[in-house]
Amino acid sequence: MTTVHAKGYAATAYPRSTGSSDEAAIRALNLVLESLEDSKAENIVTINIAGKSALGDFMVVVSGRSNRHVMAIADHLITDLKDEGFGNSRVEGLEGGDWVLIDTGDVIVHIFRPEIREFYNIEKMWAAPEIEDGTLH
Repeated sequence: MTTVHAKGYAATAYPRSTGSSDEAAIRALNLVLESLEDSKAENIVTINIAGKSALGDFMVVVSGRSNRHVMAIADHLITDLKDEGFGNSRVEGLEGGDWVLIDTGDVIVHIFRPEIREFYNIEKMWAAPEIEDGTLH
């Protein structure tokens, strides 16, 4: 499931689950989306990868307008995650500002400059239809 977010609609993108780890993932996702919106991140897309990957439950892909904006979005998100008790996230690419990856465990966030995002097109890769056994020719 892929969801494009408009301000104020992110919290209802996924139903709440009764499982405690699912609750933590939803809580982390909501915090991430609020932080990204506060930082004026653009084109926020959430992809549900639960059951498709052991990497996490959700992937969030966003754009920043420039290298500085990408780094500012990332810094703000890292601070918000720490302040809300999610600890230290794994971070890659912060020094360059073209593509920053922040891994909270449940949520993986990719923050791109628009040109870099278009080149890698991560959303398309994860939105590809699943290939069932026996359908390859």
